[in-house]
Amino acid sequence: MAKSPIDHIVRPVSKFIHQEFTGGIILFIQVVVAIIWVNSAFSESYHHLWANELGVELGPYTFKQSLHVWINDGLMALFFFVIGLELKREFSSGELSTLQKASLPMMAALGGMVVPAAVYILININTPSVHGWGIPMATDIAFALAILSLAGKNIPNAVKVFLSALAVADDLGAVLVIAFFYTPQITFFPLALAAGFLLVLMAGNLLGIRTTFFYLIVGIAVWACFLFSGVHATIAGVLVAFTIPARTKINEEEYLLKIRKNTQDFETAIPQNGSLTTPEQHQIIENIKEISLDAETPLQKIENNLHPWVAFVIMPLFALSNAGILIGSNFFSTLINPVSLGVTTGLVVGKLVGILFFAWLMVRLGFSKLPQGANWGHITGVALLAGVGFTMSLFITELAFTHPLMVTEAKYGILLASLVSGILGYMILTRQKPENTL
Repeated sequence: MAKSPIDHIVRPVSKFIHQEFTGGIILFIQVVVAIIWVNSAFSESYHHLWANELGVELGPYTFKQSLHVWINDGLMALFFFVIGLELKREFSSGELSTLQKASLPMMAALGGMVVPAAVYILININTPSVHGWGIPMATDIAFALAILSLAGKNIPNAVKVFLSALAVADDLGAVLVIAFFYTPQITFFPLALAAGFLLVLMAGNLLGIRTTFFYLIVGIAVWACFLFSGVHATIAGVLVAFTIPARTKINEEEYLLKIRKNTQDFETAIPQNGSLTTPEQHQIIENIKEISLDAETPLQKIENNLHPWVAFVIMPLFALSNAGILIGSNFFSTLINPVSLGVTTGLVVGKLVGILFFAWLMVRLGFSKLPQGANWGHITGVALLAGVGFTMSLFITELAFTHPLMVTEAKYGILLASLVSGILGYMILTRQKPENTL
């Protein structure tokens, strides 16, 4: 098929967007922009931008929040919604669908959460900053996968799958931590309403409703209820995601039979001279579209449609609005405080030790095996990459601390730990080969 002029422009862009590392590169650029911006002569405009209030007024009722809150509580709910879709997909038929598949990444993720939290608590024990123990538990899947992809083509695909499954399990842990430990005060009436709307969504799933619009409208209602309940609104995104249908209307065999019949009908239809199809051909094409929709799950369809928005709009916006860290000449000396030390040590050392030890224990006891073609060098590299906790760590920081100084100290630790973990992980992974052993 001949390429149109626009194809020569769109296809290279589309190819770049669909590369594994693209999201991480865009995210990194936004972090650099935020840091440069806040350390420039225009720093006041940075803070002023995110403080602008947006909202709606309905008679005597007014709902306004700063742009920063809309991003963290609104757009990030979509981010967590996509995480929820990924979790449901992985639990349904992916890398977490069986106990054998899930055991190694799930236990490694558990170690990568428990040990960093313990390290942070030990450093911050008996101080007000101990509440930030959840910050070093998180892994930034976009950054981690981007660095892994840049590490070279010699990385076995099973290692990439292991990191993805570990990061997804880590996300599940982060969601639970936010729900149970970073929810300040609960108002139960809005929460009861949210439960009612979730039951409506579940009923819609059982009744076979597959329209995206239905889940969108009721899902927004769930989010609004969570917003007023005191439970962080992003949790609504995960819960709504688990109500999205993950079943096809027809199986593979039925799909193939119907497609073959329609393609045969299309071949035998009398063609029309010119560029247009005949009404009969057009109807056959519409039938094929409908059959293909029946063979597609709403979960995968929504996830595929939202993924570019999350990767190229929501996460970069979050990074831009939260990564504005003022770096002075005394940057390294200001790292000598319990919060920065706890976060940095937790992410770099805690993640490495926790993931490696728990993975080794599972293999040593015979419950799991290393990913195919992988060695302990690969697992060490992955464990270091898990210390790149940027997006999720920043998000939990905003929930854990209200004191500006503690927020800044945590961001210092996150920035340093992410750089160190990313560089060390990259260096180790580039030196590994599938056939090598440690």
